[in-house]
Amino acid sequence: MEFPQRLEAPSPIKPMTCIEMHTAGEPTRIIWNGIPPLTGTLLEQRAQAKAKFDEFRRVLMLEPRGHYDMYGAILRPETELVTSGEAHIGVLFMHNEGFSTMCGHATIALGRFLVDVDEKTTTLNLHVPCGVVQVTVPTLESAKSDASRPVSFVSVPSFATAISLQVPLSEKYRWAELQGRTFVTADFAYGGAYYCMISAEELGFPGGLGEVQLQDMDHATKLLKEAVVTNPGLQYLTRDIRTPEEGFLYGIMITDTGLGHVSASEGTAAARAQLDAGSEETGLCFFANQQIDRSPTGSCVAARVALAHAKGTLPAGEKRIYNSLVTRAYRGLSGFVGSVFDDAGTSGGEKQSVRACVEGYAYYTGYHSFVVEKEDGLGVDGFSVRDIAL
Repeated sequence: MEFPQRLEAPSPIKPMTCIEMHTAGEPTRIIWNGIPPLTGTLLEQRAQAKAKFDEFRRVLMLEPRGHYDMYGAILRPETELVTSGEAHIGVLFMHNEGFSTMCGHATIALGRFLVDVDEKTTTLNLHVPCGVVQVTVPTLESAKSDASRPVSFVSVPSFATAISLQVPLSEKYRWAELQGRTFVTADFAYGGAYYCMISAEELGFPGGLGEVQLQDMDHATKLLKEAVVTNPGLQYLTRDIRTPEEGFLYGIMITDTGLGHVSASEGTAAARAQLDAGSEETGLCFFANQQIDRSPTGSCVAARVALAHAKGTLPAGEKRIYNSLVTRAYRGLSGFVGSVFDDAGTSGGEKQSVRACVEGYAYYTGYHSFVVEKEDGLGVDGFSVRDIAL
């Protein structure tokens, strides 16, 4: 792939060159040049980024160069698994709050981008903070990626940590739509990051996601997340023996199994083909600091596949379509297709796990060459209007 020449700015301004893509409407800002010096294992590099270079994340994710729901990927060509030959390249993921352990939509975008840059491979092993994911990218005769066919990845071992769990809600963590209830019933699962899955009706919205109320759902999921993470008795839901980096609840996924896609007579050929792939459901994910995912959330799809398999509702060989509000609403977009790739045995102690296959489409939207002037008191750090406290 050929890119325009990097913007040459007068010293001491150092450009940060980024490739812009989206997967089902969710952005991925791939940082190509201007990355701060990070060394050691991938988790050590992630720790360095968090401790020493958080302004780098804020500059590229937040305003005035980004926005509250921006997502980014930092390419890491040198990691311990790249050195050992287990992975081709590493990556760190970042968002409005910090650095995540896994991201499915960005993995799909990175697959296309890295194949277009290399042009020598159609499969690659991507070293992410939670392990290695295997990415497959369809290509044209020219060896460029084929945008008309989905990229797929095989997840790290994924598993359910609780099914139909009653989460107690003290008065501090209750919202109006509960109508006096003191608990909700939810599922918890891991797909590279930990998620809580709860139906819209159980959350207190009987109209489901067909009558989405973003502000109220934002408030409800924020309180639910706080109720879980502040309860010592629920810490086991996000505890994994492999690495302490994974011990946090990343997002709340509101599900609606009664809400499918647009009419089968509408949409692109890809969307119509998806309708024949199997059962489907729609979800709305709030992750990190209440960031809304425009895509169906790839790592959560892996978690939902593992959860459905544990429940016995998604046998091996069967596919399920996972839509977001965006992919359901827009005919030209396709949701993610999830299925069980194989039985991964046990993971994190006694948890039965599977590896999920997740398929989706990613597209290029452009490129940026950002600069930071030291005299710019606002742009030197990055800000969010939502977080301004007067």
